[in-house]
Amino acid sequence: MTSQEIRSTYLEFFQSKSHEIVASAPMVIQDDPTLMFTNAGMNQFKEYFLGNTVPKHNRITDTQKCLRVSGKHNDLEEVGMDTYHHTMFEMLGNWSFGDYFKKEAIHWAWELLTEVFKIKKDILYVSVFEGSSDGDNLGLDEEAYNLWKNIVPKDRIILGNKKDNFWEMGDQGPCGPSSEIHVDLRSEEEKAKVAGRDLVNADHPQVVEIWNLVFMEFNRKADGSLEKLPAQHVDTGMGFERLCMVLQNKKSNYDTDVFTPLIATIEKVTNSKYGNSEKTDIAIRVIADHLRAVAFSIADGQLPSNTGAGYVIRRILRRAIRYGFTFLNTKEPFIHKLVATLSEQMGEAFPELLAQKSLIENVIREEEQSFLRTLDQGLILLEKIIDETEGKVVSGKKAFELFDTFGFPIDLTALILRERGFSLDEPEFNAELKQQKDRSRAASVVTAGDWTVRGKEEEVPFVGYDVVESPVEITRHRKVDSKKDGQLYQIVLNKTPFYPEGGGQVGDKGFLLSLNAEKIEVIDTKKENNLIVHFTKTLPKDLTGLLMAKVDVTKRRRTEANHTATHLLHQALRHVLGTHVEQKGSMVNQDYLRFDFSHFSKLTQEELKKVEHFVNSRIQEQIALNEQRDLTYDEALEQGAIALFGEKYGDSVRAIKFENSIELCGGTHVKNTAEIWYFKIVSEGAVAAGIRRIEAITGDAVKSYFTEQTTILNEISAELKNTKNPLKAIQNIQEENANLKKQLDALLREKAKDLKGELQKELTEIDGVSFLAKKVDLDAGGIKDLAFQLGENNDNLFLLLAAENGGKALLSCYISKELVKQKNLDAGKVVRELGKYIQGGGGGQPFFATAGGKNPHGIAEALENAKSFIE
Repeated sequence: MTSQEIRSTYLEFFQSKSHEIVASAPMVIQDDPTLMFTNAGMNQFKEYFLGNTVPKHNRITDTQKCLRVSGKHNDLEEVGMDTYHHTMFEMLGNWSFGDYFKKEAIHWAWELLTEVFKIKKDILYVSVFEGSSDGDNLGLDEEAYNLWKNIVPKDRIILGNKKDNFWEMGDQGPCGPSSEIHVDLRSEEEKAKVAGRDLVNADHPQVVEIWNLVFMEFNRKADGSLEKLPAQHVDTGMGFERLCMVLQNKKSNYDTDVFTPLIATIEKVTNSKYGNSEKTDIAIRVIADHLRAVAFSIADGQLPSNTGAGYVIRRILRRAIRYGFTFLNTKEPFIHKLVATLSEQMGEAFPELLAQKSLIENVIREEEQSFLRTLDQGLILLEKIIDETEGKVVSGKKAFELFDTFGFPIDLTALILRERGFSLDEPEFNAELKQQKDRSRAASVVTAGDWTVRGKEEEVPFVGYDVVESPVEITRHRKVDSKKDGQLYQIVLNKTPFYPEGGGQVGDKGFLLSLNAEKIEVIDTKKENNLIVHFTKTLPKDLTGLLMAKVDVTKRRRTEANHTATHLLHQALRHVLGTHVEQKGSMVNQDYLRFDFSHFSKLTQEELKKVEHFVNSRIQEQIALNEQRDLTYDEALEQGAIALFGEKYGDSVRAIKFENSIELCGGTHVKNTAEIWYFKIVSEGAVAAGIRRIEAITGDAVKSYFTEQTTILNEISAELKNTKNPLKAIQNIQEENANLKKQLDALLREKAKDLKGELQKELTEIDGVSFLAKKVDLDAGGIKDLAFQLGENNDNLFLLLAAENGGKALLSCYISKELVKQKNLDAGKVVRELGKYIQGGGGGQPFFATAGGKNPHGIAEALENAKSFIE
């Protein structure tokens, strides 16, 4: 069976068991504060397990794209070393929300594997939770054990410990025992030597888990204790790539048709061969795996960056680049060339890959070019570290600085050092790395208490589209602690006018007012597991009484103006630039708006004027909001609404329409475009290849901007003696400055010409080399011209010129090319070594290099030591 057939067979099997097939959620999670990426099939269903939302279907099946870059085998630096772990993978799953439980889950799993997929029963093993003697004091999962006992021989049932057979969502939340199904793919000879049951969960590459059946029946509380859930759930996950390995009779995931097309393309573009060398094989596996992770992330709207989820994506891509650079000898961008193969292979199951193919290629190409430049720069810096090292052990602290500040891979550093006969102080490097991780971890740790539930548990209706204040009651609350924010409280209300952060719009702020005049400030509002959570620094004294929830109207109105402006901006960009423009991200708060979009070039001033004019025309037309709630997704698209890639839409959607601007959106908006007052673009620039960013302001912020600009213009006019035409006056000053610069350059050239004759006379011969080290009164350009002029008249010249400009020191070294070859001299090494005296550094080519420093007092010592390079 092909991988496509395996995927569809799985889904159709559970569809026949009354399961609803649902689409994969985006791999990149936008509005969940607890997760950056979908790392398990159950992530999109957390709210059902927690009881915060009633599911429309009690039985669901899907294939979910997942990303893991941490954990025992999924640590990023380990992926590619074996043949069955990945960063990005598909998780086939079936779920029961309070419907069937262990009996059906176990019987259907066995039926699918052995009767539909025809996997031999004698190569399968199952595991059951053996119980625990810790504080939970749980017994053997007898129900699962007895069910399996009726299906497989006892010697194929393995009792597993808590680590392997008790699944938990996190430190808190739903959890329960699990039953795993493992497959033994070894040869008969190997099986005769060691029984398969002895290799289950022992990291053997051919004895692997393919399916995990989790039976959620407990809730883990903040104090660590367990309580029974009101309803029992089933959550199963089967690794798609591993299943393909089994059904296609392969020994490695990478030998299946999930990966072979990619591997073949890698072989072709890198002129390498998979299967000939372990190092080459690892590199090819890393590249094939990481391309999938990066491509799916970009398709879901997450671009590489230096923070958050974007940093993870950049780190994954850079690991692939460096493996190609180090082991496949690829010094030019090539990974972007693999996107076409991936899109063709997986585009039918995941259409976003086809829709975003050009964007993915462009972003990866630019990231490759950038990191290859980083590698070149890092090689120069590493060379300097080696030159400054006394002995043969390079400082781990300096290597960490190279890794942390410049992004230079530590494994590449270690490899180069070994080739040069040096070693790395790894304990010191690891100590620095641990300190950094500890600081980061400490800053991000959040400790949450158990919810104290008050009143009836229902979905929290958001009433903020219609009102900005409402009488409310507290239904649950808890305390949270973090190093970043200190001690806060989370409050859930029976209804709320507070908009929770989402869709690029910040959460509302405001107050909770009690009948006895107590005022509790709401400092933020977020959505977590489908609960609208209000953050406060204190709790009301009376937690059972009626409260008035009041949104900060001024901040809300300014935010609404900016949000509506992003919709009009999107429409304007598509009108001015073309319908290829798609939204790639946004951020909307009370101060300004940020809008990322796909476009291939920088906008001209004329295009920016047209965009501004288009938006402001819509504002002046005073267009009323046409809001449609509770549309089906298909109904909204039929009306022309724009849906965004990377967004997960529910069964019911909301369409926001301002005449011809129609978008699916859950945010808050002005009732009429006139409320925006005015729209002003303040910046436009590149975010990544093919992605531009506009930042703009509206309303009160524009008024402040115009006032500030008027003040600046008045100050300029005053400096120009209140001229009636300040622009013309500035142009005259610029023209005058340009003429003066020409005159100054001519004088400096004349001075250098005179200086050339003087320096020619001062050259001294040392061991057949014409040598001079001298301080001169020239700028960097004048020194370079002078050096090359002297070089034309001398075939064996070693020249070091120094200067002091603006309190900074400058060293320039010129060495005749003949000397470079004959005496193996290098001007770059000379200035790096002498740069120590001026507290600086630099580099260049072997025949000419420069160094700058902050200590001009060290110039004399640098000049004095120049002779040592030729003596």
